[in-house]
Amino acid sequence: MEKGLVSVDRWTEGSQVYFLTHLHADHTQGLTSRWARGPLFCSRLTSELFPSKFSDFDFSLLRVMDIGVWHSISLVSPSSGSQAVLQVMAIDAHHCPVMFLFRGDFGCILYTGDFRWEAESKQTKIGRTMLLNALEDDNVDILYLDNTYCNPSFDFPPREVAAKQVVDIIASHPDHDIIIGIDTLGKEDLLLHISQALKIKIWVWPERLETMHLLGFHDIFTTKTSLTRVRAVPRYSFSIETLEGLNTMRPTIGIMPSGLPWVVKPTKGDDNLFYSFSTHLKKGKLSEKDGTWTDKLNGSVVGRFHQYIYSVPYSDHSCFAEIKEFIELVQPTSMKGIVSASSCYTDPLYYFGKLCGANQLSKRFCYKLGSKDGDERAVAVQTKYYSGHSSSTKATSKRRRGRMNWVMAVRRAHRGAKIEENDSSD
Repeated sequence: MEKGLVSVDRWTEGSQVYFLTHLHADHTQGLTSRWARGPLFCSRLTSELFPSKFSDFDFSLLRVMDIGVWHSISLVSPSSGSQAVLQVMAIDAHHCPVMFLFRGDFGCILYTGDFRWEAESKQTKIGRTMLLNALEDDNVDILYLDNTYCNPSFDFPPREVAAKQVVDIIASHPDHDIIIGIDTLGKEDLLLHISQALKIKIWVWPERLETMHLLGFHDIFTTKTSLTRVRAVPRYSFSIETLEGLNTMRPTIGIMPSGLPWVVKPTKGDDNLFYSFSTHLKKGKLSEKDGTWTDKLNGSVVGRFHQYIYSVPYSDHSCFAEIKEFIELVQPTSMKGIVSASSCYTDPLYYFGKLCGANQLSKRFCYKLGSKDGDERAVAVQTKYYSGHSSSTKATSKRRRGRMNWVMAVRRAHRGAKIEENDSSD
């Protein structure tokens, strides 16, 4: 496979085909309505949402992939003019929405994109069967892994459990307005659970309502504040200042559903508002004590960072234990994290290298394959920081022992992979 033939969630020039796992902004950075570099493959769900994000896009370049079906794509070698066939399957990632499994003369590659692998989830069980059937007897030569929470400190419950925690908090504040911080895409299952459990509508902003309608939710969400006390607002507008201002008019609490610690600085002279995640849990339902809500049956923490703000560990990314279970299932020869940040990249080989068949201490993150004529070929991934500078694995491996600012990790992460020939000596 020659340099630059295939790119995933990466939009620099030079590739022949491009793949998009989902429409979160950190995966579409560099993709615009003026796109003309080549065909773009995505899931049917992503294609339905596409016009709302890129209204002037040339949709003749969009290629829709059904989940669980092999697609064959012909590629042409720029140097020799010979053709090669790339096989690819989209598999449900239980995030929004797919991972990609590739087969070609470079071997077998699995790119997870963002994914959640809950062991007891019905969706995950279906996805596990689909993935194993697709792999058959093939080995995954390289796993490009969502390493957002690739650290033992991240241990949160299934989303179903966290959603019940959110409902308990809302039900325990019957006289309060509720503000829930969400992104422009994702957390739909959480909002649906709240609506069904409490038999209420949920307010969303107009652009989010359009997305909900495109996803098929027509009777659950509204833009009329008079119809509900529960409002889902853009994450960027969720703040202490906002909640304090709202409480001057009506009693209001905020809920931040995230696997990340939603860290806030204590207000001046009120250090006890800073919540530590070292709290351990006992047994029972959600209860409020000393400013902390805990779900003791499921061993997870619902943090009260401020008198008006709760954080619930509802995550669309896999936690550490789930990542380990997925790697044990796939048994890749080598792997590379797709999330890199300037101060807190976590190399999955650091924790899970023993589960791989390749050299666990390798700094090149490539798997070389011998061709019939004896030439060496390789598949490598390039990740970038949010600033656009190429990442240095050697540097990031040193930084991983330093400060773990996980909120900054997600905000500054730039994801994407290019299947290419590795001519680097690093």
